[in-house]
Amino acid sequence: MSIRYLAQELYRSERKVEQLEKDLAALGTQPSTARVKLEADLLLARKARDHYKALLEAKKSPPPWRTGFHS
Repeated sequence: MSIRYLAQELYRSERKVEQLEKDLAALGTQPSTARVKLEADLLLARKARDHYKALLEAKKSPPPWRTGFHS
């Protein structure tokens, strides 16, 4: 996967997390089935966001064996 693709997916994931957090805040603190579903969706969205963030960071940093020569 290219860095550009990972960055785009990370951006989409962050927007989705933000939207779900707003929707969850709008429901308030009352327990409901909609709230449970939003919390589950938010958990999955955060997991996807963290996954793309880790992939992007791994792509950006060079492997440890390619950091240069040390004397």
